[in-house]
Amino acid sequence: MLSRLQELRKEEETLLRVKAALHDQLTRLKVEELALQSMIRSREENGAVSSSAAAEETHKALGQMDNEAAINQTELHLSLQDHEVEEEEEEEESDS
Repeated sequence: MLSRLQELRKEEETLLRVKAALHDQLTRLKVEELALQSMIRSREENGAVSSSAAAEETHKALGQMDNEAAINQTELHLSLQDHEVEEEEEEEESDS
C-alpha cells in the first residue's frame, strides 16, 4: 500500500512537470502567434514590402519557431522517457 502511494506521488510529480512544460509551450505559442499577427498587420498597413522579401522573412521566423518547438518536444519526450525507465526499474525490483 505504501509503495503504491509512493508510486502515485511520483506519477503526480511527473504529471505536474508535464503540465508546467505544456503551459510554458502554450505561452510561447501564444507569443509567436501574436508576433505573426503583428507582422501581418504591419505588412498590410505598409503594403510597400515586396512579396518575396515578406515570404523570406516569414519563412525565417517560422523556421526559428520550428526549431524551438522541436527543442521543447525533445525535452518533454525525455522527461517522460525518464519516468518510464523508473517505472520499469521499480517493477523489476518488486518482481525480485
